[in-house]
Amino acid sequence: MIDLLSATKRYGDTAAIDRLTLHLSEKKIYCLLGRNGAGKTTLMNLISGKIRADEGKVMVDDERVTTLNMPESVRYIEAAKPQFNMRVSELMKLAAGVDDKFDADFADRMVDKFRLERHKKYKSLSFGMKTMVTTIISLASNSEIVLLDEPVLGFDAVMRKEFYDLLAESYENHPRIIIVSTHLIDEIAGIAEKIIAIDSGKLLFYEDINDVIEKSYKLSGAEDDVKHATANLNVVANEKIGKFAVAYVFDKRMAPQENVEVENLSLQDLFVKMVEGKN
Repeated sequence: MIDLLSATKRYGDTAAIDRLTLHLSEKKIYCLLGRNGAGKTTLMNLISGKIRADEGKVMVDDERVTTLNMPESVRYIEAAKPQFNMRVSELMKLAAGVDDKFDADFADRMVDKFRLERHKKYKSLSFGMKTMVTTIISLASNSEIVLLDEPVLGFDAVMRKEFYDLLAESYENHPRIIIVSTHLIDEIAGIAEKIIAIDSGKLLFYEDINDVIEKSYKLSGAEDDVKHATANLNVVANEKIGKFAVAYVFDKRMAPQENVEVENLSLQDLFVKMVEGKN
């Protein structure tokens, strides 16, 4: 269980995390969404105990997290985290030797599935393959809370699909809290169950992904018709082209109306418009 209670982390005059309150108790895959500099990495560092909150509290399993009290149940894997320059096979054996919960069978199957060359040393791997090695070790650890920071950096489309399959299989084998920081929300939507969206260190929304999909749409038509249709809705952004208007909505699904076209909005587009509109 993770609790942040008005947690704040500052670097100079900038609040990387700004009075953020969040409660995660369900064993699910969470998507942590935010643009560069939004505070995603800082949030993961706070949860793992690598840094300490300047104000408020960060709690894991009802214990306050500090740099002197780092939670044992949390495994945090940073983007491009370095490993010992050992052969892939040796790295897996080392991980199994220091972690009695390490799922060696799962790790072995994933090494084969992703065609990792066991004889190669870590530093000789491509950036994407280094990330895959680190991710496999993390997920095979079976820690109760796993934090993955931009795990698909350096992956092509095929590798990203394989990564999501890996994540789904790991969660199915051992349900726990897995938080995945990413920019590619539409890709992870197939396996993530909740979205945590932050911007400038503040929480934009925390919702079930199906609810977000249902609430995300856009209306287009004549400006007056669109304005009338959205009078009681949460409009996150507007666009105008002459007398033609588009409203981007995050609210209950509106019933079809005459003279106004209703279209689904991708999660990626919703987030972009929400950040642009600041509503």
